[in-house]
Amino acid sequence: MNASNIEHSNTRTFDLIILGAGPAGYVAAIRAAQLGMNVCLVEKRKELGGTCLNVGCIPSKALLESSLKYSEALHHLEGHGVTVGKVGLKLDAMIARKDSVVKQLTGGIAYLMKKNKVTVKNAWGKLAGAGKVALDSGEVLEGKNILLAMGSVPVELPFAKYDHKVIIDSTDALAMDKVPEHLIVIGAGVIGLEMGSVWARLGAKVTLVDVAKRPVAMMDADLGTEAQKLFEKQGLAFCMESKVQDIKVAKGKATVTIARADGSTEELVGDKVLVSVGRRAATAGCGLEEAGVKMSDRGVIEVDNHYQTSVKGVYAAGDCIPGPMLAHKGEEEGIACVELLAGQHGHVNYGAIPWVVYTHPEMAGVGLSEDEAIQQVGSVRVGKFPFKANGRALAVNEADGFVKVIADAATDELLGVHIIGHNASELVAEAACLMEFKASAEDLARCCHAHPTLSEAVKEGALASLGRALHS
Repeated sequence: MNASNIEHSNTRTFDLIILGAGPAGYVAAIRAAQLGMNVCLVEKRKELGGTCLNVGCIPSKALLESSLKYSEALHHLEGHGVTVGKVGLKLDAMIARKDSVVKQLTGGIAYLMKKNKVTVKNAWGKLAGAGKVALDSGEVLEGKNILLAMGSVPVELPFAKYDHKVIIDSTDALAMDKVPEHLIVIGAGVIGLEMGSVWARLGAKVTLVDVAKRPVAMMDADLGTEAQKLFEKQGLAFCMESKVQDIKVAKGKATVTIARADGSTEELVGDKVLVSVGRRAATAGCGLEEAGVKMSDRGVIEVDNHYQTSVKGVYAAGDCIPGPMLAHKGEEEGIACVELLAGQHGHVNYGAIPWVVYTHPEMAGVGLSEDEAIQQVGSVRVGKFPFKANGRALAVNEADGFVKVIADAATDELLGVHIIGHNASELVAEAACLMEFKASAEDLARCCHAHPTLSEAVKEGALASLGRALHS
């Protein structure tokens, strides 16, 4: 089932019109419908779910899992006493599995729209005056309120336009028909590390280039430093503190010229160049300037504490407003926005939004980094606990990494928890929950954790910040 089959009303007037069916938009549509609003969701794609479900979070995690299983079969099962025959790669089957996961989930969202009686319009929509949205189909919708949730698109380098053959974006990296010999990744952030990991596991030489000192520079410095060490052991090469000066393509190959911090230059030659230097708000061509919606010079929409833009009755949420471009951040903003519209107390605690990098090991964090905590609070206490001292981690052969807990030295309030290790994406939820309720390191340390579990390392990190770790 696709969205074109699930239109439920010929009504042109709605309580709420939402532009964009990504996590911010479709979740807002469901919550608004639950609150009794007549909702119309406008999406240019036939499939709902936005970048996240179609060409982002979900397909990348499917490929990360499949490539990890391939790597384990090649290199790690024997250590568990499991012998296998010759291991082969069926890349087309791997890509097909990824596509099937996406299809199942996007179909599920279509079902949810039908269940909640949300009208879906498959069209490009743009603001067309007060309370109006014009569709490229020629139809004009009227709404008491409009929510802008158009999401984001990859940033393109001005001197290296995407040809989607040699110079590729993250969407292209999810659907290559063969393993590249040498994949050069511009940007050692989340997308760069995840996609680099996928193709390195499948046999590609992978080189990551970034101007920062460490990979994933937005996270706690200790995690970035540890990540580079671990990923280099996995075969990834890093050119940090290096700026791309030029990319030239000839005969199916790309020559990437980089300038290093010491002033030297180097040329890297690869058959694919993945540009992953960030994303930008997808606000162009939506009639926002004409309608008077204030934006930054990068197209990011300005909103107030109730997510209202500079135009009365027009709201915005997700990647197209300030803040980290995270699907779960967008979901929470969409929910908060429509709850506020309904007279409820919508709320997003931006200090307790977790982030995750789905490499192996995973990286995750919530709250302030150590440097940020020192800048904002002054005196802090830091506790670190290594997974090599955790029984479950050793039993499952996942002893890399650590948990780092940061607390206010004066009040003991949890300020940040950062994890690099197996299943960090799941472990960080405990910290996010406790920080939502202003818990202390002592609170975390006193919570009883089942044994043996990886989560005990989180408890031990809190104990370490108090100077009384038990197992290290």
